[in-house]
Amino acid sequence: MKKILISLIFLMTCCAFSQDAVVAELRINGLKRTKESFIRKLVKVKPGAAYDSLRVATDIERLKRLPGVANAESELQKEGSDYVITYTIEENFTIIPGINIATDNNDEFAFRVSLFEFNLLGRNQILGGFYQRDVFDSYGGYWEAPYLFTNKFGFGINYKNLVSQEPVFFENDNTVNYRFDTKTFEANLLYEFNFHNRAEVGINIASEEYDFLEGDLPLGTPTRLTADKITYRGEYEYNDIDIDYQYVSGFRSLLDVRFVTGGEGLLNDFFIGRNDFEYFKKVGKLGNWASRLRLAYASNDDTPFAPFAVDNQLNIRGAGNTIDRGTAAIVLNTEYRHTFYEKGWFVIQSNVFIDTGTWRNPGGDLVELVDGSTLRFYPGLGIRLIHKRIFNAVFRLDYGYGIGDDATNGITFGIGQYF
Repeated sequence: MKKILISLIFLMTCCAFSQDAVVAELRINGLKRTKESFIRKLVKVKPGAAYDSLRVATDIERLKRLPGVANAESELQKEGSDYVITYTIEENFTIIPGINIATDNNDEFAFRVSLFEFNLLGRNQILGGFYQRDVFDSYGGYWEAPYLFTNKFGFGINYKNLVSQEPVFFENDNTVNYRFDTKTFEANLLYEFNFHNRAEVGINIASEEYDFLEGDLPLGTPTRLTADKITYRGEYEYNDIDIDYQYVSGFRSLLDVRFVTGGEGLLNDFFIGRNDFEYFKKVGKLGNWASRLRLAYASNDDTPFAPFAVDNQLNIRGAGNTIDRGTAAIVLNTEYRHTFYEKGWFVIQSNVFIDTGTWRNPGGDLVELVDGSTLRFYPGLGIRLIHKRIFNAVFRLDYGYGIGDDATNGITFGIGQYF
């Protein structure tokens, strides 16, 4: 009997200690514009559920990724056998103007201005538009609600009317300028599988026109091309990034695939795919190493209207504005960012970078990606002025210096880190 009693006491003790502590209350502090109902909908910790420290840590990282959040912290308090958890949120200012300045294909002044709200209705929806002057006038508008339907499922639409002077590169270094006019409407469904994985699927309806402007047009090449296209697109992102104001650590992979239909001739149907691999590592207390490897491929390898451009704002700082095109690409951007002044909300960051890449020329072979014939190599220096409590408020100025035959150099200015 004594042995049975001891066994029962031992079993009851084990059961008592094996019971999970419960989250008695979840408090959310610091909100001004963001709706508390939105935060409670998004986070995984719920009152009445078993306490899970990993779930709390995941919630904090999830909150720090939101455009409306500058920083987030958690605090744990014991009340009896249960816990009270407090999430303290520091909000970003999210009505953001933007500007990019460059030279256009006529070596004249080009710019793009925009205005976006990244925390619309206090629910971290994105609404905004842009105006661009790049030889011709362009404009566009966006709305995206990543958590419109549930805490995983959202929706987005955008419309763009882009008009630009596009250099098209034919054989024997023959360059012809076209006026490119495209009107596109796109709708996307967004789904978040879990904290690290999300996807988009969508459809893009576009009307494209190419009109000859100037140059030595090869015999048989049309002066005007038109196409009404439908593009089916998919995007998949793996994100294991940790953000601490200007410091970023971790790995991210973003795959974008598109199948374009409705074209013919030089604007024929094709498949296009691109994957960005990004790696960030904090170095010491003040340094940050950042790298991006971009792999891109298009199946329309025999058209001069190639989809991938060598451009200051896209991949090679200092190269110039759309100086070449390709139907496949390998691009590596790597840089070291160092904080040499920080006080309160203001940060000054220096930047040393190398941008390099290779392209497959229209009508060329994939071996051009590795044989060095299209290699571009641009080291450079830059500076960043950062506001820690305004979303994406990074004013960047970079100078890239090309090495090799026919290399150029120049300044690239914009808002937001280059990648």
